[in-house]
Amino acid sequence: MAKYMLIMRGTDETLARMQATPFEEMLETVGRFNDELIGAGVLVAAEGLDDPAQGVVVDFSGETPVVTDGPYGETKELFGGFYVIDVASKEEAVEWARRIPGMSGAKCEIRRVPGIDEFPQDNEWVVRERAWRERTGQL
Repeated sequence: MAKYMLIMRGTDETLARMQATPFEEMLETVGRFNDELIGAGVLVAAEGLDDPAQGVVVDFSGETPVVTDGPYGETKELFGGFYVIDVASKEEAVEWARRIPGMSGAKCEIRRVPGIDEFPQDNEWVVRERAWRERTGQL
């Protein structure tokens, strides 16, 4: 099994369509899909994100980090939510991504999440993180 993050990227059109959908209808549609993920035993985490206008950006392109309000760039550069699933292969992650509701016209980026076992186990920082994960029930 391997963890994959499914990152949902919208467009101006898909964002407008989502905002026009009644909240209860959106909850029902997404809830059914989430229930399928839970039933299949693959869901690790799932979160939607707040309006990008409510966020801030920390830009590290200069000597000193600069903090600005609101989203950066275009809508297509932002992501609106994510799933982390634990599946047998990238192909299975793709199959789940194909089923995400309400994505017509949008994109979903799929990225593998490396496990802690893939890092050098004699590294001080990996040892500390492993201990933290064990203490918090993540391992």
